[in-house]
Amino acid sequence: MSVDVAAVRAQFPILGREINGHPLVYLDSAASAQKPKAVLDAMTGAAQHAYANVHRGLHTLANETTEAFEAARTRAARFIGARDASEIVFTKGATEGLNLVAAGIGASLRAGDEIVLTQMEHHANIVPWHFLRARCGAVLRFAPVLEDGRLDMDALAGLIGPRTRVVAATHMSNVLGTVNLVGEIVRLAHAAGAVAVIDGCQAVVHETVDVRALDADFYVFSGHKLYGPTGIGVLYGKAERLEALPPWQGGGEMIDTVTEETVTYAPPPHRFEAGTPPILEAIGLHAAMDWLDGFDRAAVAAHEHALLHRVREGLAGANWVSELGVAPGKGAIFSFAMAGAHAHDVAQILDRYGVAVRAGAHCAEPLMRRFGVASSARASFALYNTLAEADAFVEALHKTRTFLS
Repeated sequence: MSVDVAAVRAQFPILGREINGHPLVYLDSAASAQKPKAVLDAMTGAAQHAYANVHRGLHTLANETTEAFEAARTRAARFIGARDASEIVFTKGATEGLNLVAAGIGASLRAGDEIVLTQMEHHANIVPWHFLRARCGAVLRFAPVLEDGRLDMDALAGLIGPRTRVVAATHMSNVLGTVNLVGEIVRLAHAAGAVAVIDGCQAVVHETVDVRALDADFYVFSGHKLYGPTGIGVLYGKAERLEALPPWQGGGEMIDTVTEETVTYAPPPHRFEAGTPPILEAIGLHAAMDWLDGFDRAAVAAHEHALLHRVREGLAGANWVSELGVAPGKGAIFSFAMAGAHAHDVAQILDRYGVAVRAGAHCAEPLMRRFGVASSARASFALYNTLAEADAFVEALHKTRTFLS
């Protein structure tokens, strides 16, 4: 089954825009994907017709909203293959989910305990662990990335030892598109008695994820990269792992009882959802997961890879462009450097032709240093992009090169 891209694009009114007199070519979905009408309508409908705060009201609107909110939790569990909805914590984003896990694990770390990361991690999966290095003396170790963008699995295995407490890795690199061998990473972590924490922000968009098959202890992703709203993320944790974590924030909903002398806490997931949660955002995320699962995911992946292949074909022989990351089976992300040009200049000139790409370090400075560049430009493809847009990107790159020469 193929993807009817024209029908898909009709669900995204923003894609009909013009930018600087050119049709918009939106190639920044790895940063934040556009939202289909199904998501926008779900959120608007809930706000207009069935909105109240959740969990504690006894009136009809509160009950309806609570049902919709908890239905989103159940849907998220099904989306990634979790055993039960109680293993799903709603956060304001994947970054908060990683911070929650790091803070919880950090409560039991001691000086000299080791945390193994990779050079390709997003800052959201580096900085929270640096907090633990500063606070309790944890030692951070980084597995290197090979020249083609693959993770050096032998080196990773060599870094994991008796002092390793956490192995944290991305499922799919937001810069390189590399899809890591997460099942093997988790196996190595568990063999050493360590906890495996996986950043799935990119992977859930482009692959079908089964957290039980991966055996991950924690897995996070965000809504806005998944064609859903900003302001919401999902933290999956095995039931026993969540139960072992202390509360992340204090406030309403996360408690069992409070007295002047003591406080006891609610069980997961509510223990980690202090205050009013992202209600409309959860409803929007539910709609996004339904929308994406309405497609043949293998056909979507094939379409996205065809877009990447088209760009590579169009740039064959262009020795002034170097692609970062060419690992086999990588996702549809084309990060690149243009000889003699800063990535910011490249992105700004591409914008003159209506082409939207990301430029900078992509919140992955260790990876930039690994490849000897201060920054790069990144075109990331989604199921609503077309082959004609891939061609337009290539043409705009050639024009940019001429302009900067």
